Amino acid sequence: MSTLTLPDVGTQAPDFSALNQKGETVTLADYAGKVLVLYFYPKAMTPGCTTQACGLRDSKEELAQYNAVAVGVSPDKPARLQKFIDRDNLNFDLLSDEETTMCQAYGIWGLKKFMGKEYMGVNRITFIIGEDGSILHVMPKVKTKTHHDDVIAFLAERAKG
Repeated sequence: MSTLTLPDVGTQAPDFSALNQKGETVTLADYAGKVLVLYFYPKAMTPGCTTQACGLRDSKEELAQYNAVAVGVSPDKPARLQKFIDRDNLNFDLLSDEETTMCQAYGIWGLKKFMGKEYMGVNRITFIIGEDGSILHVMPKVKTKTHHDDVIAFLAERAKG
């Protein structure tokens, strides 16, 4: 397996401009003043990705207590992202990265293995980006069932100072 090169904690998050589920352009600057939970996932409406998204959906109020919002990123087309939102009542934006520009900027596009086959794809990694656009935390090994709890635990610890 190739090693991914992720941005370091304390550095500025790579800037981005991507279409959300409604086809609207969203940029990193749109989240200035908020803590951004930017999570990358392989494919909308698959079991693991659904579990992860629903956990964040159900944690929206808890995230808000820490001035945080979740945003998901995948290589899916905006129309598929809208179907995912509609199907699972998701209450946050999903960004389309069809050209994998964001995935590459964040270092999460890399070699993966599934059932003995190797291919290039999205590694399930989360970045927690501070109000000023700097990376506060990187979660390279995300468990879909506990992802939201792990994010909130980090935010709670940070709030204690």
